[in-house]
Amino acid sequence: MTWERATHAIALLAVDPAGLGGIVIRARHGPVRAAFLESLSLLPSPQSRLHPMMEDDAIFGGLDLTETLRLGRFVEREGLLSRSGTMVLTMGERCDATLAARLSAQVDKGKMPPLVILDEGSDPDEATPSLLIERLAFHITLDLAVDQIGILPSDYDFAQARERLDRVRTSVDAIRQITEVCLSLGIDSARAPLFALRAARANAALAGRSILSSDDIETAVAFCLSHRAVKFPSPSEDEDPAPQETSPDQCEASEQIEGPDQLGRLDDRVLEAAMANLPAGLLDGLQPRGTLGAGSGAGAKRKGNRRGRPRPSRPGVLSGRNRLDLIATLRSAAPWQKLRGAEAGRIKVSPSDFRIRQFEDKSDRVLIFAVDASGSAAIARLAEAKGAVELLLSEAYARRDHVSLVSFRGQAAQTLLPPTRSLVQTKRRLAGLPGGGGTPLAAGLVEALALAETAQRQGMTPCIVLLTDGRANIALNGDADRKAAATDAASIARHIRSHKIDTIVLDLGNRPTRDLEGLAHEMDGMYVPLPRADARRMSSAVSSALGT
Repeated sequence: MTWERATHAIALLAVDPAGLGGIVIRARHGPVRAAFLESLSLLPSPQSRLHPMMEDDAIFGGLDLTETLRLGRFVEREGLLSRSGTMVLTMGERCDATLAARLSAQVDKGKMPPLVILDEGSDPDEATPSLLIERLAFHITLDLAVDQIGILPSDYDFAQARERLDRVRTSVDAIRQITEVCLSLGIDSARAPLFALRAARANAALAGRSILSSDDIETAVAFCLSHRAVKFPSPSEDEDPAPQETSPDQCEASEQIEGPDQLGRLDDRVLEAAMANLPAGLLDGLQPRGTLGAGSGAGAKRKGNRRGRPRPSRPGVLSGRNRLDLIATLRSAAPWQKLRGAEAGRIKVSPSDFRIRQFEDKSDRVLIFAVDASGSAAIARLAEAKGAVELLLSEAYARRDHVSLVSFRGQAAQTLLPPTRSLVQTKRRLAGLPGGGGTPLAAGLVEALALAETAQRQGMTPCIVLLTDGRANIALNGDADRKAAATDAASIARHIRSHKIDTIVLDLGNRPTRDLEGLAHEMDGMYVPLPRADARRMSSAVSSALGT
């Protein structure tokens, strides 16, 4: 996004902060972000800073521990959210699900001032929770160079724009266009078209108009819908109707007034405005069908009491394996001191007051590649599959993921490489992968499942990546029976699903098959049809599915 468009989004938020909710600014520390943050002065003041590691009572209000202990009675203090002005949440990528849910609830209740989230994540694993992004109108990625920094907007009359906002008229055709763009981009959120409509009205008010124009619709769609897109729009096969002759008077009138009829002919321009602002790499390759489970992106989160990122304390019993959260324990005991008859300068603590520290870290992830090396997977496609696995191996090595390799051909499957982080050894085994023979798909799934179960017992998060054309013809007992082979594969797929193992099925056939799509559904995994795909497209599809 250009500097002008980024600062214009802040200007729109300044016109309608309550209706648009806020903005997510994704950028690393540097002169570009520092210069852009100066534009936040356009928003309501004062600005209050939040941090994901702040205590709940500091943000939402609660017990004032110091005054409660001093006075011997319950004293409540207000949180930062009770203040007027603008809330700025720093390090949004570290906001956990609990805090995101509580902030989202405040937004839904209308009790949240305009919210600005500063996201400093360096990769897709580090990002503001989607729960919060969904409730804010704008999402800006500042990937600008220093020489692209411009001046801040200063020629807007925000006071008049806010007064004019309620008088901006909305046409039925404008609403129709916005909702149709949402459908074309696969956006199923009801908030998205509402944000776009409010942004269009704010843009009109800022420009001094009382009726929506094509520029207002295009700007709103680009700002509010592009970052929410999940698919490319389907190409339209309808031809434009033949132009009708109009009189000079009608032409002059159409130039003076841009009414609903003219807005109705702007669908293509509105859609192009959204497409032009799609985030880079968002829709590379064909879109996967399905979703991965909670273990995608990186290893699954797991709770502990010794190491990792701090989480809210919980009631518990002291033991050699737990750590006492002293401050949280005192907070729990403070309101009861008068009832317990505590003497001045002393605090009575009961076992029910104990609060135990909690931490959260992520387990290691292991990618299990199950590669179809049968004769139906022709030599050229097998070579591309090998190339894709090599590209994915390099990425996994950079993330310090474990990788494993399973090959199935003929009448059986074998593990060519147990989980390892050795890139050289993995490439050597992959290069020697032979091809030819039948397609024992069920045997390949059994071998991959065994590796995944072992990884789970070792505390790792497995993900099975199946590369095949789906033409299974060898059953588990070794018989050449297509029907039995399909039944066996479906049975193993259900076992994989019961173990809650993430799976990605890459359909490498010349034409996508329903059998593989059904198999992915049985595993509750992701189905990615990649006919005639090269190694780079395969690698890109898997990386996108993994959220990396």
